Parts: sequence; C-alpha cells; structure tokens
Amino acid sequence: MSQETLQSVAPITSPSVKSVGPDLTLVWYGLGIAALLAAPFFFYPIFLVKVLCFALFACAFNLLLGSCGLLSFGHAAFFGAAGYVAGHAAKEWGLPFEAALVCGTATAAAIGLLFGYVSVRRQGLQFAMITLALAQLVYFLALQLPFTHAEDGLSAIPRGKVLGMFDLNNIFVLYYATAAVFLIGFIAMHRMTNSTFGQLLRAIRDNEPRAISLGYEVHRYKLMAFVLSATMAGLAGSTKAIAFKIVALTDVHWSTSGSVILMTLLGGLGTLFGPVVGAAVVVSMEDYLADSGLPINAVIGAIFILCILLFRRGIVGEIQQRFGKR
Repeated sequence: MSQETLQSVAPITSPSVKSVGPDLTLVWYGLGIAALLAAPFFFYPIFLVKVLCFALFACAFNLLLGSCGLLSFGHAAFFGAAGYVAGHAAKEWGLPFEAALVCGTATAAAIGLLFGYVSVRRQGLQFAMITLALAQLVYFLALQLPFTHAEDGLSAIPRGKVLGMFDLNNIFVLYYATAAVFLIGFIAMHRMTNSTFGQLLRAIRDNEPRAISLGYEVHRYKLMAFVLSATMAGLAGSTKAIAFKIVALTDVHWSTSGSVILMTLLGGLGTLFGPVVGAAVVVSMEDYLADSGLPINAVIGAIFILCILLFRRGIVGEIQQRFGKR
C-alpha cells in the first residue's frame, strides 16, 4: 500500500485510538503473563477458566464492534455452535484436545462467513436484527439436531490431554492450557487491531463514505472482520465446551449474545483490556450472586446501568481518559 494512500486514510481514523509504544506493550504483556501464571494460586482455577473463556469471547466481539462499528446481536451462534462441534468431535470422534478446538473454530469461521455475507451490506439496526435472526436459526437447529440432545445438552465431553502428555482433568493443567489459548487469541487480535487492516477498519467505522471514495471495498473488509470475530468467538466456545465438559442451549441463546455486549461495554469499548475486565466483572457477579437468591439478571442489569452512568466510556476507558494525560 502506498504512503499517499495511508496518509489519505489516516485523517479519518478515530483520534481517540492511540497505539501503545512497543516498549510499553512489552511491559503490559509481561505483567499480563505474570498475572496469568500466578492467578491459580490465589483464585479457584475453574472459576478463572470460565473468566478466560468469556474474556476471549468478549475480545472477539470487541474486534467487530470496537474496530468496525458493527453491533451484532448473534455472536452466541458462533460461540455455541463451535462448542457443540468441538464437544461432539471430542466425545464421538475421539479427537484430541487440539483437533477438537480446530473443528469447533473452523465451524464458527464457516458460519461467520455465511452470516457475514448476508448481513454486512446492512448497517445499524438492520444489521443487528439480521444477526439476531440468523442466530435464532442456529438456536432452533441446536434444539432439533440429534447430536445436540436438545434441552439435555451435550454432556460428559472428555477433556483428553494437551499434546498427548498432560491430562486436562488436572485443574492446573486445564487452567494453563486455557490461559495459553486465551493468550494466543488475545495477541492475535491485538496485532490485527494495530495493523494496517485494523486502521482501515477504524477508517470505515468513522467515515465509510470517505473510505469508499478512496477506492476501498468496504464490504470485503467488513466481511473479513466479521469472519475473524466469529472465528475467535468459536475458539472461546470450543475451549469452554471441553473445559466444562458440557454444551447447553444457553450457549446459543440470545441472552449469551446480550451478556457479551454487556461485558464489552462495561469494560470499555475499543480498549485493549476493557473486554477482559468486563468479562471478569460479569462472571464474578454471576458467581457471587448465584447463591444469594436474588434475580441475577435484574441485579446485573441495575449494576450495568449504574456503571454506565459513572463510567460512560467503560471501566478501562474511563481510567485511560482520566489518567492517560498524566
């Protein structure tokens, strides 16, 4: 791509998006990896596994909404469908952990390509409603197809071994394997959003007519972003299915799509660590309120409204806004 083209694109990228210098990025990665290594000695590993799976799911959603400005109400379709396929591959086909993840992730990518081809030419509410309708189609397929077992779900999924050597039934092995999957997906999405491709997505988000006038095929870039987001959501769903040995209709239900939107907005849309923080907060609240007898969804909704009033840019976004200048 020529220098003149990049210069013409640069003015329409969001002024609020600032790249982190390479030295600071390495520091953050170092701190993050250290935190991942030490976390299971301070928190219950299975709880952390759930947090990491939903954090990866939220990062995948943030790739689409934060970078491209496309609000999808159907991301649970990729998350749940990948989980069903990965669980079936591990249980019925006897595939190892890595191969089951590949099957589930590839399924999510294929569904994302189909859904994206249908929906990316629409914008705003039309795009959101199309993704919701297509996701409901996946939900009804999960309710009817024989290998999903309808309301009973797909259970007793074997975890297997990582690289054929480390038994995933050991909770520490399970945690570190999940942390490795999360870290690979997180780094991949970070590199994409800070590449020329990510810059073009932000350009399309901020001023699509100008991007078209510069000669970019915006629908192709939107489709690529949609497929990449669906792929990472499928990776998260596949990992969760094998880690918890079960896939249920909840994983493809519209409420799961709503939860990932909540996580992303609560943590900070378009920020690097916002979706991770949002996922940690929402999963923690669900876990803490599970035995309280309170209506969990209503309480989380009220807390979400309160956080939106106090942190209009999300938790991480507000911290960056207030302390970034210092």
